Amino acid sequence: MLSRLFLFALLIFSTTSIGNAQTREEKVKRDRERVQSSGYWIYNNLQQGFAQAKKTKKPLLVVLRCIPCEECVKLDEDLMEKDPHLKPLMDQFVRVRQISTNGLDLSLFQYDYDQSFAVFLLNADRTIYGRFGTRSHHTLWSEDVSIEALSKAMQGALKLHANYDAIKASLKGKTGKRPYVASPEKYPMLAGKYRSKINEKKDIVKSCIHCHQIGDAQRDLYLREQKPIPEQILFQYPHPKILGLILDPKQKAVVKAVQPSSIAAEAGFQKGDQILSIAGQPLLSIADVQWVLHHAGEKDQLQAVIDRSGKQRNLTIDLPTGWKRKDDLSWRVSSWPMRRMVLGGAVLEQANPAQRKNAGITAENKMALRIRRLGQYGAHAAAKKAGFKTGDVIISFDGKNELLRETDILAYGVNALKPGQTTDVTVVRGQKQMHLKLPRQK
Repeated sequence: MLSRLFLFALLIFSTTSIGNAQTREEKVKRDRERVQSSGYWIYNNLQQGFAQAKKTKKPLLVVLRCIPCEECVKLDEDLMEKDPHLKPLMDQFVRVRQISTNGLDLSLFQYDYDQSFAVFLLNADRTIYGRFGTRSHHTLWSEDVSIEALSKAMQGALKLHANYDAIKASLKGKTGKRPYVASPEKYPMLAGKYRSKINEKKDIVKSCIHCHQIGDAQRDLYLREQKPIPEQILFQYPHPKILGLILDPKQKAVVKAVQPSSIAAEAGFQKGDQILSIAGQPLLSIADVQWVLHHAGEKDQLQAVIDRSGKQRNLTIDLPTGWKRKDDLSWRVSSWPMRRMVLGGAVLEQANPAQRKNAGITAENKMALRIRRLGQYGAHAAAKKAGFKTGDVIISFDGKNELLRETDILAYGVNALKPGQTTDVTVVRGQKQMHLKLPRQK
């Protein structure tokens, strides 16, 4: 019998293959017709969803997903409806399918904007029970999300809903502080280009504000004022694995493995531990863990409650200075603007042992980053125009050789370098060491 995971992959592949013959505009329209005709989801109308939840006293399930973005689809409402375990759970929620972030209440809907599939589980009074939706790679998703985990998150939300009056205080931290603007189209970067509603008659895709554009607009606030981008904005929603905490993608927040000598190991986590809460917040998914980590300080201490073999224990997570910088930015859509600014459109990868040896880099703590691809057009072609070539191995950037990952260069360059500044870069091409100059772009 085929595994459920293979069936999901097959469904996604089939949907993508069929969709390739359609324009992005046609895909959105077809999706709207399908969802609206079924009558199972409230389509792109959050106010109606909250009103219905208040009337029926049901919790609210809000799915935010950008239809044209098929490369990074993990789960969607079509797959959710077809799953025999999820369907009975979804029947107990008011269900809203949100396709755009235009006019989205950013005081409430705060999440990792580099996601293209995010789920909110809420009370009608807008209290958040939990979030679902995690991503840590361009295309691989089985280590982050699953139908099984979504099912458990929904079950957890229903339990919280049933006991709402008693646990409401513990949910306060699940809503963030008021953001700089009320909704995406009011950010300076997006103002005047987009409206509070998409144009459903024509240019649906062009009029839609995509999730990642909110993240871009957040960073732009600092860049346009030439201020350093804060750690919380630059390294958003850290993945638990940077703590050495590997969570089971088919559970809510159950420890699958703990990496030796890691922050998680120091805290005392063990395989099989069920994390009940962190910082007092009940957890429904890996995304809930990320929410807590997102709001942790650059140096912090978090209290966790776990269930180990039926007994509750308290653990303390000590987060040292710089802990967030262990996270990976390279998979994120938001890395592309930074590649343009800092790397002139170059895409980097870790040099393999043979390439490191050829470049004369033997120490593991020294930079050796190979140019995997170069942008060809516009501002993304700046590195190409400056003389860089695919296959070059960068061994020094702005006089620094301790920036070991592409992420490290991006995080350093976007804050330390000013627009218009020229950066000295040392590369090895073949057997020859070369010194090139790269402009820091806006």
